[in-house]
Amino acid sequence: MTMSRFMAFTGTVALLSSLSFAWSISGTVSSQSGRALDGVKVSSFNYAGFETTTGADGSFTLSNDGSALHTSIAAKASVGFNHNVITISNIKAQTVTVSVMDALGKVAFSKTQHNVTGFMSIDLNKSSAKGAKFVRINADGDRNTYQLGKTVTLMKEGDPLPMLQFAKNGYKNLSYQAKAEVETGVKITMERESSTPTSSESKPESSSATATSSATAESSSTGGDVGQFIVDCAGKTAKAGDETVKLTVKGSSGQRQFIMHVPSAYKGDKAVPLVIDYHPIGGSGSGQMGSTTYKKLTDPEGVISLYPQGTTKTMGPGWNVGPCCSNDDDLEFTREMIKYVREKACIDPQRIYATGFSMGGGMSNHVACMMSDVFAAVAPAAMDLNKTNSAKCTKARPISVINFRGTADNVCRYQGGDSGFNDGLNFLGAEGTFKYWAEADGCTGSPTTNKDGCQEYSNCKDGVKVVLCTKQGGGHEQGNGSIGWPFLKQFTLPASFVK
Repeated sequence: MTMSRFMAFTGTVALLSSLSFAWSISGTVSSQSGRALDGVKVSSFNYAGFETTTGADGSFTLSNDGSALHTSIAAKASVGFNHNVITISNIKAQTVTVSVMDALGKVAFSKTQHNVTGFMSIDLNKSSAKGAKFVRINADGDRNTYQLGKTVTLMKEGDPLPMLQFAKNGYKNLSYQAKAEVETGVKITMERESSTPTSSESKPESSSATATSSATAESSSTGGDVGQFIVDCAGKTAKAGDETVKLTVKGSSGQRQFIMHVPSAYKGDKAVPLVIDYHPIGGSGSGQMGSTTYKKLTDPEGVISLYPQGTTKTMGPGWNVGPCCSNDDDLEFTREMIKYVREKACIDPQRIYATGFSMGGGMSNHVACMMSDVFAAVAPAAMDLNKTNSAKCTKARPISVINFRGTADNVCRYQGGDSGFNDGLNFLGAEGTFKYWAEADGCTGSPTTNKDGCQEYSNCKDGVKVVLCTKQGGGHEQGNGSIGWPFLKQFTLPASFVK
């Protein structure tokens, strides 16, 4: 979701290395009259699960040390640095590349070893990189960066600084973009609402006018007759690793960019699924790649995943899902990404899936509406359909959707309604979106509770399913990949839609 109101702030800023992903913000929140505001909910748009509430004196502190964000091979390594000798233990990989960088991030030395098990060391005294500040370890495509010093700290590249929302009943929602990794004494002033908006109480618009599906659509579940599109893997050149790809896309003002992640389990000898994972507003493709809960599950299966980069309209990078938050054609961008990857890698075009967090969840709901002829199923998190894009929804066929939502999400409220940022976004809400997809997919009967504790419509056209996973007390957070990935991969796009 977009945020158009920013407040000036004063405070002390401590500058850290630009490679650092740890951050901390503290300060106070007050009304325009100067009264301290307690009970203000402070949460992050682009970092899942980080939220707090102001105290009686209006003070707040929100921080992220990033200690739980890394599960890759490179992150599991133990890195030591003593007398200009780098030691790396607890690592097992076919190919390990270690790059040493100076304080500006410029690579001064690089070394690659194959079939590494357990331990390797690099003596910088024998190289021209004695002033090492950072070391990057790439183990079979998993890449992490460490800061060297008295202690060795795991860094995370590419993540943006936090973007915060301040919310309190009776006051206008307010957003704040951090300027540095550590900020203290930040002063936030909130404005009273002149009247209570009624848009949040409005009922979701009927989707009956746009919920028609193709009469010729075949079953999209693995249990039905979907037909099989034969994929020829010959001549595909994709190898394990991460590639940043730039494309010129019709309908976009500049070159578009995405990360293509090919896991080590991909061998290129058989067609594999493709997952497109959209980042939150103010986020980045690399940030989503490091935060998503799906990659650790899809990598062992050889699944290729894409992490596209959004563009900016009013503030941080976002997606064109309605009245905001990009002027570029993100549907055409998505089609061009898929075209590029299908030319390079052995992709099964019947098993292309979308997921995403926050506005990335909004984008994955959006492609389900507008690109059901391409995606087999989608798994959005922390954002619903809005009244604008749901009214324009043009599905080619029924499509399976699983949405992940938290009842205490104060960034995209569970009950829906106006976003509170004068951006034109008015959401159907978690249950409204659930009912919308059920009607759009021709589901009958009432939803039941499935084995994962989620509400599910299973009696839908062409064997599709519509699911809502609600986390009681849950905030603005990434979807649950351990539920989402098994759901997604059971569905297959009918071969008649493959181009």
